[in-house]
Amino acid sequence: MTDVAPWLVVGLGNPGPEYARHRHNVGFMVADLLAQRAGLRFGKHRRTVADVAEGRLRVGGPRLVLVKPLTFMNLAGGPVAGLAQFYKVPREQVIAVHDELDIPWTQLRIKQGGGEGGHNGLRSMSSSLGGKDYLRVRFGIGRPPGRQNPADFVLSDFAAVERKELDYFVDRAADAVEMIIDQGLEAAQNRYHAE
Repeated sequence: MTDVAPWLVVGLGNPGPEYARHRHNVGFMVADLLAQRAGLRFGKHRRTVADVAEGRLRVGGPRLVLVKPLTFMNLAGGPVAGLAQFYKVPREQVIAVHDELDIPWTQLRIKQGGGEGGHNGLRSMSSSLGGKDYLRVRFGIGRPPGRQNPADFVLSDFAAVERKELDYFVDRAADAVEMIIDQGLEAAQNRYHAE
């Protein structure tokens, strides 16, 4: 019997140390934590422009491919679609983890499909995957203060008060990804939307 398709978990972010702690890079932070938990290491994939970590969520658990596209955010869909095809992953088993301006700081929202809300990484994924019915773990970063441009806001570091809580919320987002894989979308929504 052949193994079922793995889960493709895509952390969205921008490559390079200068972007590492930006709000736009929470997807990378969550992917790194998931790899650490599962004892996996990222390495460059031979077929596409992405860092990939392959393995299982835990011993005997579901197969997992963690992805950090190494293109900039607005081109992330190409590597994601290439990996989905390479690993034969249906869109319903693709999970994008990304920052979300329209959700307040400290909140997570989980959904399948829907619009991209102006998020260039999601727009690129939807276009390259040929549909929007993949799963999303939406990490609330809130709206910029005053009249700050949203593009400048997402490409800036978290505020000092947010940094104190950041690890906790990255941990919760990683828990949400694991719960989607283990128990399904509805269970994860019931758990994380109640908070």
